[in-house]
Amino acid sequence: MAVSLQKPLSFLILIFVLSLHVLTVAAAENEVAEADALLRWKATLDNQSQSFLSSWASGSPCNSWFGIHCNEAGSVTNISLRDSGLTGTLQSLSFSSFPNLIRLNFSNNSFYGSIPPTVANLSKLNILDLSVNKISGSIPQEIGMLRSLTYIDLSNNFLNGSLPPSIGNLTQLPILYIHMCELSGSIPDEIGLMRSAIDIDLSTNYLTGTVPTSIGNLTKLEYLHLNQNQLSGSIPQEIGMLKSLIQLAFSYNNLSGPIPSSVGNLTALTGLYLSNNSFTGSIPPEIGMLRKLTQLFLEYNELSGTLPSEMNNFTSLEVVIIYSNRFTGPLPQDICIGGRLSALSVNRNNFTGPIPRSLRNCSSLVRARLERNQLTGNISEDFGIYPQLKYLDLSGNKLHGELTWKWEDFGNLSTLIMSENNISGIIPAELGNATQLQSLHFSSNHLIGEIPKELGKLRLLELSLDDNKLSGSIPEEIGMLSDLGSLDLAGNNLSGAIPKQLGDCSKLMFLNLSNNKFSESIPLEVGNIDPLESLDLSYNLLTGEIPEQLGKLQRMETLNLSHNLLSGSIPKSFDYLSGLTTVNISYNDLEGPIPPIKAFQEAPFEALRDNKNLCGNNSKLKACVSPAIIKPVRKKGETEYTLILIPVLCGLFLLVVLIGGFFIHRQRMRNTKANSSLEEKAHLEDVYAVWSRDRDLHYENIVEATEEFDSKYCIGVGGYGIVYKVVLPTGRVVAVKKLHQSQNGEITDMKAFRNEICVLMNIRHRNIVKLFGFCSHPRHSFLVYDFIERGSLRNTLSNEEEAMELDWFKRLNVVKGVANSLSYMHHDCSPPIIHRDISSSNVLLDSEFEAHVSDFGTARLLMPDSSNWTSFAGTFGYTAPELAYTMMVNEKCDVYSFGVVTFETIMGRHPGDLISSVMSTSSLSSPVDQHILFKDVIDQRLPTPEDKVGEGLVSVARLALACLSTNPQSRPTMRQVSSYLVDKWNPLTKSFSEINLGELFGL
Repeated sequence: MAVSLQKPLSFLILIFVLSLHVLTVAAAENEVAEADALLRWKATLDNQSQSFLSSWASGSPCNSWFGIHCNEAGSVTNISLRDSGLTGTLQSLSFSSFPNLIRLNFSNNSFYGSIPPTVANLSKLNILDLSVNKISGSIPQEIGMLRSLTYIDLSNNFLNGSLPPSIGNLTQLPILYIHMCELSGSIPDEIGLMRSAIDIDLSTNYLTGTVPTSIGNLTKLEYLHLNQNQLSGSIPQEIGMLKSLIQLAFSYNNLSGPIPSSVGNLTALTGLYLSNNSFTGSIPPEIGMLRKLTQLFLEYNELSGTLPSEMNNFTSLEVVIIYSNRFTGPLPQDICIGGRLSALSVNRNNFTGPIPRSLRNCSSLVRARLERNQLTGNISEDFGIYPQLKYLDLSGNKLHGELTWKWEDFGNLSTLIMSENNISGIIPAELGNATQLQSLHFSSNHLIGEIPKELGKLRLLELSLDDNKLSGSIPEEIGMLSDLGSLDLAGNNLSGAIPKQLGDCSKLMFLNLSNNKFSESIPLEVGNIDPLESLDLSYNLLTGEIPEQLGKLQRMETLNLSHNLLSGSIPKSFDYLSGLTTVNISYNDLEGPIPPIKAFQEAPFEALRDNKNLCGNNSKLKACVSPAIIKPVRKKGETEYTLILIPVLCGLFLLVVLIGGFFIHRQRMRNTKANSSLEEKAHLEDVYAVWSRDRDLHYENIVEATEEFDSKYCIGVGGYGIVYKVVLPTGRVVAVKKLHQSQNGEITDMKAFRNEICVLMNIRHRNIVKLFGFCSHPRHSFLVYDFIERGSLRNTLSNEEEAMELDWFKRLNVVKGVANSLSYMHHDCSPPIIHRDISSSNVLLDSEFEAHVSDFGTARLLMPDSSNWTSFAGTFGYTAPELAYTMMVNEKCDVYSFGVVTFETIMGRHPGDLISSVMSTSSLSSPVDQHILFKDVIDQRLPTPEDKVGEGLVSVARLALACLSTNPQSRPTMRQVSSYLVDKWNPLTKSFSEINLGELFGL
């Protein structure tokens, strides 16, 4: 029996050994094939990438190759090269060589080109992450063949085209991220086949069409983000079938119609984001069924009617943002019944009735915006104590009462706006106990009494007390407000002298003291306020001469000294106020010539009228007469012959001169005519060469469209010229920067200048303002740019309403856009181009709040001697510290300026002293400073950011801090900044609201 079993057993052992040998050989061959595929792909990457992958050498990829992981059989299962700074394409990567690959992660590199259709060969792939790269082209249909996928992230790329219908084949896929790309077309109905989907994010693309009704099939879906697209139509009723939904985000689309009542079925919903659409009708009462709702965003729609009483049932509510609609009726009285409400923005509606009673005890309140309604009530009785409150705006209502709050209990209040109400009484001195106040607006009320000197204890940035009944003088303590940027005391009964201490307000940009009873002279110290842009002292009783020192205010754009008792002549120092655009000196006792600058020469009659004897180059004034020649006194004994002879001799001499001059002049005219003909021809050829024959932009068209650069077309003033909005005859809109004459005179090498202009004209980048060309003409020289709708980042941040529109997501996108543009100019242009004047004024925002950097190369073009920049100053507050002791400008100066702009974007204002504070560890060593929270430094006009956005802000702030290093060599390059900026949100051990400045900056 043993003998009979011996042969079959031996045969089986032989088969097993042979099989094992075959498998071993196959595994070895596969290992060689995988190594060969990786090495061939490595060879196609740039040199820096190849150096980074130096561990990829001969031998097995499972043997300590960076980013490569294998299974026990020696086959590659994981290729993870996230955050590796690699540059190249995926075209040469042989995906078919990796039959066992489960994870492929190339996130946060610089890969470009398209996604190869051969990716479909990775039949076992579970995770595909190509996010944060420069990949373009369309998503291949073959993506639907990867049926084992459980995670796809293609976000933050330049992918275009439509979402392929084959995406519906991924029936086992829980996570789909394709946000922040350039996808277009409609969302395919096949998306409803992805029944395992839990999280879908297609936000920030250009998707059009309607929300497919098939979306209702995704009953496991918890997160649906379709915000920031161009979707239209209404929200389908089928949305109510998504009963597992936790977050629904449709904001920033073109959706319309009513909010469907089926939204009440989403009982697990915590966040509903429908802002910035065109929704109509009233909020359905069924919304009251959303008992877990914590955040409700409905702003910027056309919703109307009264708020449903069911909203009183929201016990978990934390954030209610419903401003800029057409709501009427009263606010829900129990809106803070759960005691968790932190942000309430119902502004710009037509709400009536009293302040909700539950707000009186709503101690959790951090931000409250109730402005621009018709609310009534007594502020002394309807408001309580809010220890967490940072921002309160009650302006534009019908509130009355006095400012009798216990101000010492408002320890976190930074912005208080109560303008345009019926508030009476005095401004209490106790207001100085609200130590965190930065913006204080009490304008257009019925306040009486004096301005309390205790306000000088605060660190105010804005103070508006205009249009009240305040009396007395301005306290000298006003000079203690060293951070003050705007002061408006117009339209009161203030008197006495303007205090010279105002000169200590060294950051003041806007000063309005008009319509009061100020007397005596304008203090010389006002001329020390370098940042001052607008000065209005009109309708007072000011006497004496205009101080010469005001001519030092090089940033001044608007000046109004009208309706005073000023005398003497206009100082010669005003000749150099090239940035001045609007001036009014009417109804004074001024005389003499007006300054030879545009603001005076083109001023209307109303701005110059009723003075003593003004003259100069203005069509509304007479020309100035040259000083008369003093006639010699005739001596006694002079004869009548002398009196006759001298005129006769002079007449003969004059006749000879005239005859000779006639012949000389005729010959010169002939020569001039010939030369001018040649010059005109050369000029026209030069213009055509620069404009690339774009006939819209001929010199004559620009001049005609602006009516010879009339000031009414002016939209801004910069260091190099004045910017005009120009609508051409074809309807095309461009921005024209007309250069200051002195600036144009510095262009000594026109050929080199033109060559550089041509280089800048050929730049194509989504975050750089397109330069169309340059025109040099004896009368006007100007640059022509693409017109960017919203204007500068600085103006947006200073406008209350626009700053609110610029939410945290958009602000992070602005920072990203600026970083991308600088990286492109520094590292992708040959030769590299340095901006030299990065500031919030040179960052323009389009209608979608996308950032576009302007004036690239202008500084160098207009001052081409880059080796000796003794005249370069950049923009005050943005220039790198090394420029104080060296004038050598390089790309690290741009990096520093970028850091300042980044903090300004986060804080909503220029960071000022915060930069110098955080750059020194000793300045944060005190217990007080160590407990300043980062969330208290950021822009208080927006809700406190949470989750990924909060983490993103912290990451961006840390990155900006690195850019502000006092050592230029320690600053990162803009390529590094751009590469690591987007989606580099490291999880934090603490929540955003708990991070203090010391922790943020690693001190």
